[in-house]
Amino acid sequence: MNEDTYVVIPVYNEERVVGDVVRSVRRHFANVVCVDDGSRDRSGEASRAAGAKLVTHAVNLGAGAATQTGIDYALLDAAAQYFVTIDADGQHDAGDAVRLLDRLRSDELDIVIGSRFLGDARDMSRAKATLLRAAASFSAKTTGVKLTDPHVGLRAFNRRFAENLKLTMPDFSHASELVQRIRQGGYRYAECPITVTYSDYSKAKGQPMINAVNIGFDYLMHRTFKK
Repeated sequence: MNEDTYVVIPVYNEERVVGDVVRSVRRHFANVVCVDDGSRDRSGEASRAAGAKLVTHAVNLGAGAATQTGIDYALLDAAAQYFVTIDADGQHDAGDAVRLLDRLRSDELDIVIGSRFLGDARDMSRAKATLLRAAASFSAKTTGVKLTDPHVGLRAFNRRFAENLKLTMPDFSHASELVQRIRQGGYRYAECPITVTYSDYSKAKGQPMINAVNIGFDYLMHRTFKK
């Protein structure tokens, strides 16, 4: 049951599906922490009822902040040596999380990032695929870290990486910040094929495609003013 691993699930208004996500993850992982990021529905109660540990933000702070809160919570457990992030909307397969963790352990890597472009993106629109590929190219040019799918939410990493991550961008720009941390720390990384399934529910909940442009702009501004 991977007792030395914590799965972190940022949650915002996912009452309909988060319970199923938690139950699927708990078939493989003993420690699951959901961060209810100021949801207006009963996402927190659904997460806890399904068996997750629950941390709550009083207001919505964004996916990056919720991810960092979950990591900080998990780091309080000295037995936690590995960490997995996974989305709450049901797009990801918990079995893929196991495969990422196995790769992390066997190859002695610091972080393994899932890639729908090396695996399968079921029912993803052509426009979204084009935009995500462009975002990957942009990320590679600005960070020097070559990944086919840097903005995917499914990742596995070790404690050393978790302790030094310290995400400061609260929204979905945190994925770009995470890649930047890989470059800054010289961490050993790899990608692993995963399946991402775009259901009608997840597509309705998804970020507007224009947000990819906003995320890139936010990240560049963040880098500029941190110098």
